[in-house]
Amino acid sequence: MSFKKSLSHRLVKSEDLNHHGTLFAGRCAEWFVEAGFVAVTQFLPVHQVVCLKLHGMEFLSPIKPGDVIRLESSVAYAGKSTIMSYVKIVNRKTESIACEGFMTFCHVDEHTKPTPHNIQIIPDTEEDLELYNLAMEIRNK
Repeated sequence: MSFKKSLSHRLVKSEDLNHHGTLFAGRCAEWFVEAGFVAVTQFLPVHQVVCLKLHGMEFLSPIKPGDVIRLESSVAYAGKSTIMSYVKIVNRKTESIACEGFMTFCHVDEHTKPTPHNIQIIPDTEEDLELYNLAMEIRNK
């Protein structure tokens, strides 16, 4: 299967801020994992997916109140029962990447035991290939 990109948007409000007046990392993590989950559920049923590991959520620039952010997510790699997504958060005002990272989800049965999903991800663009290779590096660490 080829890569499919999911998009969502958020308005950063006062209740989303930390004591420095920028987006609270905990709130960002909530949105981040949700975006990664949505990308995975393009391939797997919602009730058969659990989050296994957050590989990193790196902030590249602060996100301020009133900013509208775009969360772009896609599946970057699929193992036997795991599936890894990549999320990039873009500040719509500057069009710069404010945060990015990878996370791994697991395909589970009705008893939440890992089960093979038979999904194969085939990169078909340079960007997809780059994400696939980065996911492979993270997976092999």
